[in-house]
Amino acid sequence: MIKKVLITGATGLVGKELVKQCHEDNIAVNYFTTRKEKIENSKNYNGFYWNPQKGELDEKAFEGVTAIINLAGATVSKRWTKKYKKIILDSRLDGLHLLYETLNQIEHNIVHFITASGVSIYPNSKTKLYTEENKEVDDTFLAKVVVAWEAAAVKFKSLGMEVSKVRTGVVLAKNDGALPQMVKPIKMGVGAPLGSGEQWQSWIHVKDMAGIYLFLLKNQLEGIYNAVAPNPVQNKKMIKMIALKLDNPLWLPNIPAVVIKLALGEMAILALEGQLVSSHKIEELGYHFKFYNLENALQDLL
Repeated sequence: MIKKVLITGATGLVGKELVKQCHEDNIAVNYFTTRKEKIENSKNYNGFYWNPQKGELDEKAFEGVTAIINLAGATVSKRWTKKYKKIILDSRLDGLHLLYETLNQIEHNIVHFITASGVSIYPNSKTKLYTEENKEVDDTFLAKVVVAWEAAAVKFKSLGMEVSKVRTGVVLAKNDGALPQMVKPIKMGVGAPLGSGEQWQSWIHVKDMAGIYLFLLKNQLEGIYNAVAPNPVQNKKMIKMIALKLDNPLWLPNIPAVVIKLALGEMAILALEGQLVSSHKIEELGYHFKFYNLENALQDLL
């Protein structure tokens, strides 16, 4: 029975929903933040300062904790300059290294380490359905980030912990993440599918995203898990469904890939490439999705 968990990235998009669901399940949350003004303290929610770049953290954060959920990492939806690519990678690895080095040196009761990861490890494909068994790795920058991220997480096994890696798809939420970015041009009357529009979007509602973390935590499940809804859709279908829900008809042709590449540079792969990813493993283990189809998810969010 889990009584207290430590979350990194608790104030982010998925973190906030996860904290809410933990509290609904009577699980207390300790969390790390790099900003001292974000430290709150209450009966079941306590903040602690850390600075992974400087190798600083408050060891009191581990008291009473039996599991860690690691969600820390800079957004990938910001132009990938050489400098920012280093921030994307370092923001994922520095925290893991600091946690590992600290836990290797102190007494603690942590038996389970769960970390975020990404479906962008799988190669871009319009036809292949990827499961957790697939060993192919894409050659993109993001895939390399995921490989390094997962390798850093695996080290926690040497501390006697179960390790879970949660490969996340496109998280849909009301006011943050990918959905508002898709809604904006449609509301302005300039929405259109991107590139061919045939690239897959393996999406997941933020409530299910947090729900999967909680499910792995409560059942102490280790291994790799795809965190995507059971019904991925192609980009053109997603854009059409959003437009329909907003009652804003699409009239523009698809936005050519070359235009997107000029605007976004290397980051254009976020818009133009995608993976068809299976959620079968987590469903087989007994996780029940609240939002199975995109239509239900959009109904809830728009």
